[in-house]
Amino acid sequence: MRVESDSMGEVQVPDDAYYGASTQRAVENFPISDLRFSRRFIWALGLIKGSAAEMNKSLGLVDNDKADAIIEAAREVISGEHDAQFVVDIFQSGSGTSTNMNVNEVLANRATEILGGERGSKLVHPNDHVNAGQSSNDVIPTAMHVAAVAAIVEDLVPALTKLQASLESKAVEFDDVMKSGRTHLQDATPIRLGQEFSGYAAQIGKGIDRLNNILPELSELALGGTAVGTGINAPAGFAEGTIAILSRISGFAFREAQNHFEAQAGKDAYVNASGVLKTVATSMFKIVNDLRWLSSGPRNGIGEISLPSLQPGSSIMPGKVNPVIPEAVMMICARVYGNDTTVTWGGANGNFELNVMMPIMAHALLESIELLASGATVLKELTVDGITANEERAAWLLDQNAIIATSLVPHIGYDKVSELIKKAFSEQRGVREVALEMNLMPEDELDAVLDVRPMTEPG
Repeated sequence: MRVESDSMGEVQVPDDAYYGASTQRAVENFPISDLRFSRRFIWALGLIKGSAAEMNKSLGLVDNDKADAIIEAAREVISGEHDAQFVVDIFQSGSGTSTNMNVNEVLANRATEILGGERGSKLVHPNDHVNAGQSSNDVIPTAMHVAAVAAIVEDLVPALTKLQASLESKAVEFDDVMKSGRTHLQDATPIRLGQEFSGYAAQIGKGIDRLNNILPELSELALGGTAVGTGINAPAGFAEGTIAILSRISGFAFREAQNHFEAQAGKDAYVNASGVLKTVATSMFKIVNDLRWLSSGPRNGIGEISLPSLQPGSSIMPGKVNPVIPEAVMMICARVYGNDTTVTWGGANGNFELNVMMPIMAHALLESIELLASGATVLKELTVDGITANEERAAWLLDQNAIIATSLVPHIGYDKVSELIKKAFSEQRGVREVALEMNLMPEDELDAVLDVRPMTEPG
């Protein structure tokens, strides 16, 4: 152990730790869970601190040697070299101050080491140098937005785009497969299996559009507001310059918040983003639940499609195979719904000039993005790509569907068709057979009207 100190006195810190007294106090104060900030969030913090050091160097606020050492240390944090040093629980001070100090101390001690000093000597100071021009109250919300934008653009949208393409491919492949439509889980007029899959692809496509639409709002950064949004201790040009550097390094077009009081007191952009993630999850839930139903059986269910067989489905029933990927995705969606509730409630707790539930909001949103991206990937690769159509089964079920008589309504009227369908149902006979027996229309006309392919197209 070594001794480090902060404004409250001396603290013993593990010798091999880059963090210092403030972080150690947080470790001791918050022994709550095993939840820590994700790689994305740590990456964002390193990016912010390195960019700030570069700007502080240009402004003459931090000596060149110290700033360069901070920048080098920040690059190491960005690359993940020091992830084990970020030890503070998600459940901590609502401002995330402990995590901001965690990164400040790691960078300060590592920069000190780079300059030839000893850890804990504060040759590079965590507050005076690494945190210059900043506050936890603007750094943490900035990291929240930076991490969310990167995760959406680099992880979630690409995964959804590939899933959409796979669904579109299946829509084309299955375009000639005629089957019964279903509404209220009951038989309805015919549809093509390809049309069903085109609807799934469109849902995912609209989800991608919704995600892209929230990026401009998430690209506004709170940096520069410091303690309460007024920008105290942040020199003129600091925020604008730091954000420009951050944008250059990350490749994302970030900009300073239009109103720093809104950016720090409210988290509406995060709540909105979580709502979009919930909508994407809802689309995915509907799709995978349909896949479960359509593949149900295989002999005593619908069985119109087959999903890839991935693993034994039962420890007691030999030969049973279950739709395990759709089920996993359903659980992902349930988790996203729970995370959305957490983010919503967290967003409601912006008291006066600061939101005080930022760590759990960041954790919840970033987890939702990660889960949806992974879920979309396995759904595409292990399920959708391998779906096959059971055309004979679909045709047989369609042949039993008396609702195809709906196409007769323009020719003989609703009441006559209702009578026909009721008779076909009660006698368990085909619509065509009963219609001919009832002498409702000539046979050649009846065959033309009961041709199911035209029923799936307008006009």
